Amino acid sequence: MPEPTAPVAPHPANTIAFQGRPGAYSHLACHQAFPDMVALPCHSFEDAFGAVREGTARLAMIPVDNTVAGRVADVHHLLPRGGLHIVAEHFVRVNHHLLGLPGSSIDRLRSAESHVHAIGQCRQFLRRHQLQALVVADTAGAAQDVATAGDPTRAAIASQLAGELYGLVSLASNIEDAEHNTTRFLVLAREPEDPGPATDPVMTTFTFTVKNRPAALYKALGGFATNGVNMVKLESYIDGTFSQAQFYADIMGHPSHDGVHLALEELGFFSHSVEILGVYPAHPFRQQIG
Repeated sequence: MPEPTAPVAPHPANTIAFQGRPGAYSHLACHQAFPDMVALPCHSFEDAFGAVREGTARLAMIPVDNTVAGRVADVHHLLPRGGLHIVAEHFVRVNHHLLGLPGSSIDRLRSAESHVHAIGQCRQFLRRHQLQALVVADTAGAAQDVATAGDPTRAAIASQLAGELYGLVSLASNIEDAEHNTTRFLVLAREPEDPGPATDPVMTTFTFTVKNRPAALYKALGGFATNGVNMVKLESYIDGTFSQAQFYADIMGHPSHDGVHLALEELGFFSHSVEILGVYPAHPFRQQIG
């Protein structure tokens, strides 16, 4: 009888890393954006960054913002020092499912467990059905725990993908309170992949630290207004001395476009440093909401 063969590890060039357990929304984003790639679950965001830096994966799918929960904690601090480059963006409409054991029903349930953000995004549904909300580490983990426990009175709030992976059924779909619940993801790689100035529309993401002078931020950003550059995001991060802030920004346009070039030049004059994290095509979702 032949010896069983060991499973073949996925080739790094065809692997995309994400944070979380199989079935997480980051896993779903990998499937949507890169259906032919193997998704690699990682314990933390740092591990997902590390998988790309060390060559275990070619790409990483990292969430940065949600229309309900806001920015994803820690990710914006990792981006400037993570050693990776943004090469794409992807948007996922978050459709929460109430997942239970086969044969169970909403009437039999006593509790629903999930990540704190997912619980918060489904408050009205949970209140309407008088379900006790239990906070756990992540949505996919909640689905796995419910499947393992085998208790028909327990349910998880997670993605449909998580239900499929762990053998659960959807007892209710689209149970989130807000119809606009959407998460933005960034795709990271070791090397930049500049799409070129002819790409339209294109995004440029960068960080900068303004000089500690009165009106420095106002003057630093003035070039974007006078040169007609659309800044779609601006966030600040205070330093350890509370004396100056680092800023993260997303703009529409390529650094070689005349207006963007002039705006970045003016920004540099009033800043200690400007670091471009990525130049990449804008996702079609932006045109839908524009």
